[in-house]
Amino acid sequence: MTTRVVTIDMDDRLTLAKEIFDNVSFHHLLVLDNDKLSGILSHRDFLRALSPNIGTAAELIRDTETLQKRVHQVMTHNPFTIASHCDINIATKLILDHDIGCLPVLDNNSIVGIITWKDLLRAYYVK
Repeated sequence: MTTRVVTIDMDDRLTLAKEIFDNVSFHHLLVLDNDKLSGILSHRDFLRALSPNIGTAAELIRDTETLQKRVHQVMTHNPFTIASHCDINIATKLILDHDIGCLPVLDNNSIVGIITWKDLLRAYYVK
């Protein structure tokens, strides 16, 4: 589990998500609504919502305007979650069964971390 998570508000604009994704090496932002987890914005969700012309010579104003969308318009709502005391096999099964890239880890509805498929690979890897 990774305990350092970055959150974003569901009403934030995609410009903020772009700023974050451009400066970090991870691919998931946890989305909050009134300090409660309400969704996940993956880098893939983010890219799917943007015009492919952004940052190219073909970029027009309407392309740049796609960055003005709100996070809640493109995020995954009501994500699967897991408690920190759960077995790693449960996390693995959830990720595989639901074809998802991460699981927020909650204790008493508070975010304590995130488990990604990379975390699972690290845990299973034997040197």
